Order: sequence, then C-alpha cells, then structure tokens
Amino acid sequence: MIEIAGEEKGRAPVHNIQQVVCFGRPGASPGVMSLCAENDVTMTFMKPNGRFLASVHGETRGNVLLRRAQYRLADNEDASLKISRNMIDGKLINCRAILRKGVSNHPDLEGADEVHNAIERLTSSIDVLKTISSREELRGIEGDAARTYFHALDCLVLKDRAHFHMEGRSRRPPRDRFNSLLSFLYSMLANDVRSALESTGLDPYVGFLHTDRPGRPSLALDIMEELRPIADRMALRLVNLGMVFADGFVEEGAGSFLMDDNTRATVIDGWQKSKSVQTVHPFLGESIPTGLIPFAQSMLLAKNLRGDIEGYPPYIIKR
Repeated sequence: MIEIAGEEKGRAPVHNIQQVVCFGRPGASPGVMSLCAENDVTMTFMKPNGRFLASVHGETRGNVLLRRAQYRLADNEDASLKISRNMIDGKLINCRAILRKGVSNHPDLEGADEVHNAIERLTSSIDVLKTISSREELRGIEGDAARTYFHALDCLVLKDRAHFHMEGRSRRPPRDRFNSLLSFLYSMLANDVRSALESTGLDPYVGFLHTDRPGRPSLALDIMEELRPIADRMALRLVNLGMVFADGFVEEGAGSFLMDDNTRATVIDGWQKSKSVQTVHPFLGESIPTGLIPFAQSMLLAKNLRGDIEGYPPYIIKR
C-alpha cells in the first residue's frame, strides 16, 4: 500500500514490483526492506540528482562458474578488447541513428550541416574500430566520437534553446539544464542495468572496458555505453514536447543545475512509461518491452561468457 500523509494513494502486489527507487530523504522500515529482499525486489537509494547511494537486495543468485568465467576474461586483454569493441561499436551505431533520425524528421533543421558532419565522423570512427589493438585505443576513439556526438545532439534540441542549449557534455556537476536531464536519466539507466546484471548472476563491478575501481559498477557502465542513446532520445523527447520546463531546474553553487521535485517526477514517469513500449530485439528477433533490454543484453553477455554464442551482440536501435 502507498500512503501519503495518512491517505492511501494506491496498492500493488509485491510480485508485480520489479524494483523500488528512493530519491532524497525518504527511508524504509526494516519490515519493508525485508519484504522486498524476500521477493527479489531491489531497493535502491539515490541522491536527488540521481547519484547512487546504496541498494538492498536479497540473496545473491547465479552460477559461480559464470562469475569465474567473467573474472578470467576480464583479466584477458584480448578477450576484454573483443567484448568492449562490440559494446562501443553498438554505442556509435546508436548515436549515429539518433542523429540520422533527427535530421530525417527535420530536414530544414538549423545546424543540419553540423549534424551531417557528425554522422560522417561517427561512420569513420565505426570503421576504425575494426583496426584497433588495445582498449586504450578504443577509449580514445570513443572519447573523440562522444565529443562529436554531443555537440551535434545539441542541434536536435528544438524547444526553448535559450535555456536548454548545451555546450558539450558536462557531468559532475552538470553545467546546464540538458546535461542535468541527461545525468539523471543515465543514473536511472545505470540502476536498471545493475539490477539486470545481478539478476543474471553476473558481477556488475567487474567490467571489460571500464577499469576496476572500488564502488564503481564497471560492467554496468560497460553495457550502458550502447544503451545511453536510448536515454538521449528520451531527453530530447521530454524537452521538445514541452514535458519539462526551464523553471523546473534549480541553479546551485558552482553553476550546476538540479531538477525540482515536480520535474523529477515527470522524468521518472516518462522513463517508466517508455519501458512498456514494445521493440523488436535485433539479435533475438523477438518483440520485448523496452524495459527488458538491459536484461536481454545481460543474458546475451552471460551466454557469450559461457561460450554458448560467439561474440557479444550489442543492442542496436531500430532505425
């Protein structure tokens, strides 16, 4: 039961709940946390800006042999490069798809030349991926491509550009409203991917592209790379359809921006609704809810690590 100020607002059976995400100060009683843990419902606590704080979940499941295979391959440079390259290949293809869709829908777009140039540069980067021999090279190509992409993505912000214009990607802190929106959506995506990896039996903290660092879910960040354009598309939709407004972002010290409670609720609602949209998975060839994409990718990675399939197939956005 959901109760606010003593008034019942809704009810939902616990087996219908995938996860509970708490922002800001709301807490949870030991009884609630126990109920969620016993029913495989992860509770995640985040700061108001979407930064991860902690999570509560039940017993860790999964085949220990799968995790041992994950750890062995993570220590193997060639194997890690092969998986990482496929992930970044998927990311750049998806970034290019977002830009192509933008200029296709708005052929007289101001800044169309910049977007077309970015598409060409992304295509060149995709071609270069086939020739690299180390993860350091891969990170360099990804970094350059990301800068090109975000400068072009700004051209696709069509509504209230005076307030939602972005000067490239800025993360900590986000220096403008659009970056604040992106950072929050990425945090939501990271939480979804982390939960999917845990449910699959993989260790979200041991990755192939992102280096190990205490407290950093490196594998979740790895898989996120190819899925970030899904969040980018949602950010554009929220702004261009007038679902979020400039006054819903509060400017804090050091020139950073944070969403207010109403805007945060609107973004979460839009994100959750987008998960129910059906999409055909390009590798599986089946129609699945968008919200299951992180789980599908986690399962495919597990199959690759076990040797059931050759190579990790990244998720490619349908054109």
